Amino acid sequence: MNVCLKTLGCRLNEAELERWAAGFKRSGHTIINEPDAADLVVINTCAVTREAEKKSRQLIRRSHRNNPAAKLVISGCYASLEPAAVNKFAGVDLLVPNKDKDNLVEIVQRDLAPEAMPVLGTEPAESSLFARGRNRAFIKVQDGCRYRCTFCIVTVARGEERSRSAAEIVEAVNRVHAQGIQEVILTGVHLGGYGADTGGSLVQLIKTLLAETGIPRLRLGSVEPWDLGEDFLALFDSPRMMPHLHLPLQSGSDAVLRRMARRCKTADFEKLVCRARDRIPAISISTDIIVGFPGETGEEWQNGLAFIERLGFSHIHIFPYSKRADTRAASLPGQVDAAVKKQRVQELHRLTQIMRREFMDRFTGKTLPVLFEHKEDQEGTDRERHYGYTPNYLRVSVLTENTGVPSLPNRILPVTLTGVDEAGDSLNGMLA
Repeated sequence: MNVCLKTLGCRLNEAELERWAAGFKRSGHTIINEPDAADLVVINTCAVTREAEKKSRQLIRRSHRNNPAAKLVISGCYASLEPAAVNKFAGVDLLVPNKDKDNLVEIVQRDLAPEAMPVLGTEPAESSLFARGRNRAFIKVQDGCRYRCTFCIVTVARGEERSRSAAEIVEAVNRVHAQGIQEVILTGVHLGGYGADTGGSLVQLIKTLLAETGIPRLRLGSVEPWDLGEDFLALFDSPRMMPHLHLPLQSGSDAVLRRMARRCKTADFEKLVCRARDRIPAISISTDIIVGFPGETGEEWQNGLAFIERLGFSHIHIFPYSKRADTRAASLPGQVDAAVKKQRVQELHRLTQIMRREFMDRFTGKTLPVLFEHKEDQEGTDRERHYGYTPNYLRVSVLTENTGVPSLPNRILPVTLTGVDEAGDSLNGMLA
């Protein structure tokens, strides 16, 4: 059976897709990228914003419209929060809520009874990641969150914290490495809370992975700043730890952070960023910002913007606040007008572009190792453009002749960075 896996939203959703892909392959099925040619389509939905829910609905409708003969399985946060609505969509054969998604492959086998080749007829060494066109593996290490930020619906959808065992994670990393993967990204809803339910910790887990795996690159997903103790930054003494941290700030105003029920003040956040940059000079620090949170005044916005500019992030994920039922923020007074949110988003976007350009400019002329991930033929020429990422997560493109050059994807090679490209979102380079 041909199985197509689709996801919206976070890296955790992507990590779950990889586990499902591996499970379907072990059961004798084939993973494909084209939903129109699939016998089974599995969609991992998102509900982090109203726009994400809208995109989830659109993807469900489009998948059935374009391939009505395929079995359609829906999981993820939107499906878990709105099961009645999802079950009303034409073509949905099965809904698997978040609480059962670790067993999704087994549930599909049981309830839909898809035909499959015998397990011995499969190729266990073939990575399902490569079958899906991926060169990095997202490894889910935990799920759920104990905190209740007033804007967040994900904690409702994902439930209580649950950590995978270190042994299971080591096995997962070693498995994808043996299949040719060069980089893994650890993900979770509350990644920094890993081990709180089992007596472990994220620091202990990373030390174990560095000792018991040979993966060349280990990267972290989003980590809450209040989870990072004094011993955390020492992990980056290992060259296998990629110098990139995504620390969600959410607002540069302490007043807004209090209304969000965030556990970190701006002063504490700034101290952490300064400590990280002092110890790891090349580190890239990115963040999330919610624009137009209820009650956000013009003064709070400007103060927050000044704080963001002072810290100089390498990238910002910008989210205009959207009112979500079943969250405390939905009932807060002072909902910000849509036009005001739009203007503030544009202002922050302009600042983000400036900060990102300044960060990339720092590395022009330097030679850094790049993990190449994909290539594009240059139409009408004998050249190829290869794309990859530096350790500190700068996107790099290299133009090569397509004759006599070894294939670059999934190789780590030194590249001399020559400057920012015209679009301003990546660096050009030459093989060193």
